[in-house]
Amino acid sequence: MASTTRPFIFALALLTIYTSLPLSLSQPTAEAPSPAADSCNGIFVSYSYTAGRKIPPTDPTNQPYRFESVLTVLNNADVDLKSWKVFLGFQHHEYLASAENAVLADGTAYPGSVENGTVFAGFPQTDLKTAIKTAGDLNQMQVQVKLLGTQFGVAPPNVPMPANISLANDGFRCPKPSMQGKSVMEVCCVVDATVKTNITVDEEFLPRQNGDLSIMYDVIRTYGSSYVAQVTIANHNSLGRLDSWKLSWDWMAQEFINTMRGAYPSVVDSSDCIFGKQGQYWGDKDFAKVLSCKKRPTIIDLPLEMTNNTELGLIPYCCRNGTILPTTMDASKSKSSFQMEVYKMPPNINRSVIIPPQNWAINGSLNPDYKCGPPVRVSPSQFPDASGLPVNSTAVASWQVVCNITQAKGASPRCCVSYSAYFNESVIPCKTCACGCPSNTAQTCSTTAPAMLLPPDSLLVPFVNRSVKAKAWADLYHLPNPNPTPCGDNCGVSINWHLLSDYSKGWTARVTLFNWDETSFADWFAAVQLDNASPGFEKMYSFNATLVETDEVNKTVFMQGLEGLNYLVGEVDGKNPAKDPRVPGKQQSVISFTKKLTPKINVAGKDGFPTKVFFNGEECSLPDIIPSSAYRRSSAIWMFPVLLMLAVFMLMQQ
Repeated sequence: MASTTRPFIFALALLTIYTSLPLSLSQPTAEAPSPAADSCNGIFVSYSYTAGRKIPPTDPTNQPYRFESVLTVLNNADVDLKSWKVFLGFQHHEYLASAENAVLADGTAYPGSVENGTVFAGFPQTDLKTAIKTAGDLNQMQVQVKLLGTQFGVAPPNVPMPANISLANDGFRCPKPSMQGKSVMEVCCVVDATVKTNITVDEEFLPRQNGDLSIMYDVIRTYGSSYVAQVTIANHNSLGRLDSWKLSWDWMAQEFINTMRGAYPSVVDSSDCIFGKQGQYWGDKDFAKVLSCKKRPTIIDLPLEMTNNTELGLIPYCCRNGTILPTTMDASKSKSSFQMEVYKMPPNINRSVIIPPQNWAINGSLNPDYKCGPPVRVSPSQFPDASGLPVNSTAVASWQVVCNITQAKGASPRCCVSYSAYFNESVIPCKTCACGCPSNTAQTCSTTAPAMLLPPDSLLVPFVNRSVKAKAWADLYHLPNPNPTPCGDNCGVSINWHLLSDYSKGWTARVTLFNWDETSFADWFAAVQLDNASPGFEKMYSFNATLVETDEVNKTVFMQGLEGLNYLVGEVDGKNPAKDPRVPGKQQSVISFTKKLTPKINVAGKDGFPTKVFFNGEECSLPDIIPSSAYRRSSAIWMFPVLLMLAVFMLMQQ
């Protein structure tokens, strides 16, 4: 009897071992590394160009060519390389079609442009183990990324090599790479002993990283064919903010969202499952109740009234209508969270196999842009236990996604600033096309002409109603009057900084916010950076204001509406819509400064005007010039002899 059961037990043991193997072991056998790798006692990185050919269309000035190459990362060091990242300095306007065993670290999906160089992150094999731990198993020590894309201008037999390759992980030093022939570039990166790091050799997970925004992907329950994940978005930037946030990612193994609490897909659609492999495998499932089968779903927050809904709410930090405030404004509203039930597909029907989504992206309305890195495995998060006992429950597995504020190439701001001062009658308006130009400007306005100086009262009317005032002002003061007139700023929000007074012991300014959009802003905030004047900040009279630290320096005044006045309404019709211009939403306050700590400050010069201005986290466009006091001085000099002659004339008459 025992002899008949041994084959069955042996087969069962083999099956158990197979299902517990990591995904990396299911990859094809790794190719032997270059001989140069033998002399590297660190992380060996190589880039090999393997093939290329001309592709249509024919363009003698900018001919496209297909290229194929292999990026190899080999761990020859004595410590594991966790969450490997490699920078590849493309320089021939490359457009990447696909990459095996890696994703783009900035969250961009394939296909996409990588012409300025890019950072690759490992997926699904994120960590590279040492030869010591694996007895030299290249499948666990090494990863090979096969790249396919298009480059421009380098025709065979010339080889379109990158300008540089290097390991992008912190704590490593990479020398200048060397060439092996014309088609292979290699570099050996070693641990930089001069860099202090909080990573210890025996830690199982990487420590959590700092960033402007972090997203935690915590698996809190797992089953054979599904799991429950909790996603928490936390704002760490003192000037960062999100309104009506939208969160998206890419599923990598045909997962789909069955149910959610605390948030919802922007589009509920299960058709991709019904007509796809999910419908074949889950044949008996009612897909009418499935929320999303999109490979890249977009998730939105629920409104406030759903907070205590027993089916969709009751999740901590949920249901805030997509608003995430900075901690400087309200720490209790600096997070947003939701839970979702995720169904899996073969071959990942195993409670221990969890593949986190990749290519994360998040954005809001009139908020800064964020670039998100890849998910990094970190120590399991802990949560207050649902039983109410004074203990914590631990997540099954946790990944952290770090996002940082960035300015996309060619992107325009969404708010702008105008300057004015007590010593100059003209207002310096927002710059022409400060927030982008209209698409058709052939016969309407000039996109290159500088904005025309304005009379102060024109700040209260929309741009379309300013032309007559601007032209009359230009004629009155002999100012430039271009034809065609400059285009408007096209900004939804503008802020006027008016230098109000300057006296021996202090000075004041007036800040006015204008909302030219129909959308109102609840819990708005603004911030101004004053490089030389900030130490003298005293108070604001109609706003709450305080100095906050940005870039480790207290130069920024953070301001928000007082309780009950923190709502910036949208633009509305005038009293008589047929003839009156529309009226913007407006908030205004005076801000005062002392000169006790800044005795040498030049208020009328650049010191009295901000060097950066933010609205709801978005950095605003500033004018290129500041108001000049020369006009008033020249007028006074000219008026003195006139007044003197008038006085002499009156005396003679007597």
